[in-house]
Amino acid sequence: MVKVYESETGSINIALAGDTMLTRRMNVFREKPFLELVDILRGADCLFANLEGSVRTWKEGRPGITQGTYMTTPPEYLDDLKWLGIDIVSCANNHAFDYGEGGVMATIRHLDRAGIAHAGSGQNLAEARSPGYVDTPNGRVGLVATTATYKEWNRAGAQRADVIGRPGINPFGHKTTYTVDEESFNTLQFLNEKLGFEKATARDKRHFFSERDIPNAEQNEVNFLNQTFLKGNNFSIKSKCDETDVVENLRAIREARRMADWVIVSFHSHEFGGQSALTAGSRAELEELGEFATDFAHRAIDEGADIFVGHGAHTPLGIEIYKEKPILYSVGNFIFQNETVPFFPDEAYRRFDLPPEATPADFLDARTEGDTKGHPASPGFWQNIIVICRFKNKKPSELLVYPIDQGYGRPRAQRGRPVLAPKEISKKILERMKRLSERYGTKLTIEKEVGRILL
Repeated sequence: MVKVYESETGSINIALAGDTMLTRRMNVFREKPFLELVDILRGADCLFANLEGSVRTWKEGRPGITQGTYMTTPPEYLDDLKWLGIDIVSCANNHAFDYGEGGVMATIRHLDRAGIAHAGSGQNLAEARSPGYVDTPNGRVGLVATTATYKEWNRAGAQRADVIGRPGINPFGHKTTYTVDEESFNTLQFLNEKLGFEKATARDKRHFFSERDIPNAEQNEVNFLNQTFLKGNNFSIKSKCDETDVVENLRAIREARRMADWVIVSFHSHEFGGQSALTAGSRAELEELGEFATDFAHRAIDEGADIFVGHGAHTPLGIEIYKEKPILYSVGNFIFQNETVPFFPDEAYRRFDLPPEATPADFLDARTEGDTKGHPASPGFWQNIIVICRFKNKKPSELLVYPIDQGYGRPRAQRGRPVLAPKEISKKILERMKRLSERYGTKLTIEKEVGRILL
């Protein structure tokens, strides 16, 4: 058959950016490293990002319950995302519900109005699970987006014949278990009994709770303060996917595979594992997600995903090549303007015993103790990456890793906007990416200020 369509060549360049918390204009700046980054982003056939927060006006939605930033992006700023080249976004993350169901639905309305494709949230669970699509000259790109970090009330609810569904995010549940030595295990069992937790569980099981709510403990297992502990010879952390969420997300991936030329799976997660989860002194030092993320990434590619892209860690993590397809466990932050949100609800101020007349700057100063803790105190949160995945003949040919800098140490009004990282910061970011990717057997070479992975 004679090739007619450009997409039949099987070539496309897909750019992948991380957490996008936009509270200020982008298109007014002129620095060379910024405009060079914009050219790289626009040069891709498709640019993906994780849109973290609600897109809403002041009157849309009501504050939810969270201990983080109540993220709001003004609807008019979506024009700046389009100016950067962003074509499709994930709405499945822990900030999507910051302004409740109203905020979720407002985000969808404003994205639709702006012409930005999206996935990961919806007016019910079926819609939140469904892929989003964007057409490019080199083929149709499908996106399935889910999040492992969420509150139970953030989940979208399934539709029934007699009850409408609930707006929310596409959830990805998991279970974490903690292995401890025999002495610690016996202590936990003793406390469970003496503090009445064991009896409370037994009472609940004879009441309205289901087996799914309170599963029976296995041998050498104890449930203590809503955590599961196993008896072993040492200390470790393991995690396992919720199989229902796996099955339903894999169904969405298979749908996207049949309806699009290219399939991206977006995975938002703050859940870490491995040795660094036991030893890291700060969140910026954590180095790998829980193994449930790896399990899902492999199964996603087995079902037809071309790219698995993670975010939520707020730092870059390693890259794995599985069956010739890229798994990016985290591309970190892209636009990190969570410190210039124009307003916060009362609960945020009360957490720090601030008076009613306190301002957003007062809240931010109290939260970070004058930039001495949290994100402002750690350069790792402000040194991230974007990745260009190049496909030829329908297969990935190479990954290009571009380090970006978001202004660590600069004033609140300046930091958070990405530029191509200067030489010394680039070297630091790429050396870290090289080390973290080696554990998956991935070879990343550094050529000036760009990392390259050949496939």
